[in-house]
Amino acid sequence: MPYTATILWNRSENERFTNNKYSRAHTWIFDGGIELDASSSPHVVRLPMSKEAAVDPEEALVASLSSCHMSWFLSLAAAKQFTVEHYEDHAEGTLSKNEEGKLAMTEVVLKPKIIFSGSTMPTAQQLDELHHEAHEKCYIANSVKTKIRVIAS
Repeated sequence: MPYTATILWNRSENERFTNNKYSRAHTWIFDGGIELDASSSPHVVRLPMSKEAAVDPEEALVASLSSCHMSWFLSLAAAKQFTVEHYEDHAEGTLSKNEEGKLAMTEVVLKPKIIFSGSTMPTAQQLDELHHEAHEKCYIANSVKTKIRVIAS
């Protein structure tokens, strides 16, 4: 089954385009119907050509890695009879030059904070194993060259 997204951008009437001073704001439309305002990152293309309040591709990559890891972690925890009440991750990505000298998302650090409840609580070793297995199963992580670290608390 293909996964689809539609990316829409239009030049504004008053933008010359060839002078490279055009808005990078655009729209992402996902197969479920959700629409998001998107733009280049203001760290990459300065304001006002970027839209600060929009999602940028770099943030989306970090969010995709975090979301995939979380989805696998929750599934694996449930299979081991650990009840997760809350999962929160303040993930961070680093954009820098890779070994080939190209600008890339070279590292993403996941920082999940998880609250468990119930009579069966994971040990520190079981928690590490859950994160390791979630990382191994995450198809987004398996699709990128980015170094991914998990610092669980």
